[in-house]
Amino acid sequence: MDLVFRAAVADDADALGDLAIRSKAHWGYDQEFLDRVRGELTFAPEATSTRRITVAEADDAMIGFYRLDGDPPAGELGNLWLDPASIGAGLGRRLWRHAVGAARDAGFTSLRIEADPYAEGFYLAMGTVRIGVAPSGSIPGRVLPLLRYELS
Repeated sequence: MDLVFRAAVADDADALGDLAIRSKAHWGYDQEFLDRVRGELTFAPEATSTRRITVAEADDAMIGFYRLDGDPPAGELGNLWLDPASIGAGLGRRLWRHAVGAARDAGFTSLRIEADPYAEGFYLAMGTVRIGVAPSGSIPGRVLPLLRYELS
């Protein structure tokens, strides 16, 4: 499958949030949980021009995106989401590789990732290491795996 990577634009804001929620729902979270995390997975149109958000498209449809935050040398992979219909086809790995390349090009030497617990295995397979836990921004008492990836 051919992927096209491009910078997100203001008109993508709603689609980014919708894709993130669909991807999160893939793991069996109930509607109450999804409603509680929706604020963290919503993107304001102006955020697309002030943040490093990259969209992956196939056949003119958004199938994934990622966001890089921070200032070199240490950055954060703030989001990496894949449309559920594309999970398991190797596209997450391609999205990851693009994000790592973009991080290197931006001058980052490491990336910090607060991962969904269901995504931790993917990130570990990509070469990250678990360095601790981080509190959820939406659900008091919930903790997320905290990972780091060293760019070499």
